[in-house]
Amino acid sequence: MFLTHLSLKNYRNYVSEEVEFANDVNIILGENAQGKTNLMEAIYVLAMAKSHRTANDKELIRWDEEYAKIEGRAMKRNGPLSLQLIISKKGKKAKYNHIEQPKLSQYIGHINVVLFAPEHLHLVKGGPQVRRRFIDMEIGQISPIYMHDLSRYQKILQQRNHYLKLLQTKQHRNEAVLDVLTEQLIELAAKITLKRYEFLQLLQKWAEPIHYEISRGLEKLQIQYHPSVDVSEKMELSRIIEAYSEKFVKIKEKEIQRGMTLAGPHRDDLSFDVNEKDVQTFGSQGQQRTTALSIKLAEIELIFSETGDYPILLLDDVLSELDDFRQTHLLNTIRQKVQTFVTTTSIDGIEHDVIKQAAIYQVRSGHICTS
Repeated sequence: MFLTHLSLKNYRNYVSEEVEFANDVNIILGENAQGKTNLMEAIYVLAMAKSHRTANDKELIRWDEEYAKIEGRAMKRNGPLSLQLIISKKGKKAKYNHIEQPKLSQYIGHINVVLFAPEHLHLVKGGPQVRRRFIDMEIGQISPIYMHDLSRYQKILQQRNHYLKLLQTKQHRNEAVLDVLTEQLIELAAKITLKRYEFLQLLQKWAEPIHYEISRGLEKLQIQYHPSVDVSEKMELSRIIEAYSEKFVKIKEKEIQRGMTLAGPHRDDLSFDVNEKDVQTFGSQGQQRTTALSIKLAEIELIFSETGDYPILLLDDVLSELDDFRQTHLLNTIRQKVQTFVTTTSIDGIEHDVIKQAAIYQVRSGHICTS
């Protein structure tokens, strides 16, 4: 899979830009605050219909404009495709091959991207919300049903939290509505939990040997999922639903007292163990970076195994964060296999032939030109 053409209108600091890309490695050069990361974000948003940098879509629209538009053409193994995403203050409209998609969950996944940015080095040492977002975005690329279930879960969770607040403040005393919302939430929570277990098992399969190789055979990586209910990857959906039901019965009064939902996928976490020790707590900075790199390279292979197409790789100002050995391993892995976009202020000092053979683009004040 590769992106052949990108068009931006009123996106961040871009007024109107069109650019054709090479199928292999594309280097986006420029000083800071010129629009390099905005360009990478636009590719990500085109694929995922949301930004990795902000939850406020209005920030994506150029100042004093009514809308932003991203259009792209891509080539997959089964043929070409076109995508269009219009972001306005009223919401988003998405088109796939010129046909408007009624739901964003039906749009996401037509092109797949793996983003590796400096903040992903915090995947290991950051808070649980960072890891939950990571797992949700990655599963969503290969499972539209997951995104649909997650969206429904988040809406019901919001309704349930609102009703719990009403019960907490005695504005309502009837718990029947709460029971209905709990039942709806449980069914979706169980599906999400099961899918997360399945995904992490696949990620483990790919990440473990990659990490072993990068660590020169010295380290074994294990990914652990920590749900907020007492379930395991060996359970079937029906048993997970039972476990959730039992949990919510036990914590019902506590939830009313607190005015919030205290269990569910929105409170889960995952951890990464290296040689049976939690790398977040006990790992060195080098081990944490190797773990993050291993996870990202594993994503590439996992998406290929599930879809038959390699995803597009976005390396946003991350090469300078890796030492020579990890940098070389990364570049060797993507060589002539994965279309890659690299943002950097300079390629001086990077001697790898992948970089020397790359297409170069200069970004200055929201304008893109080829070198």
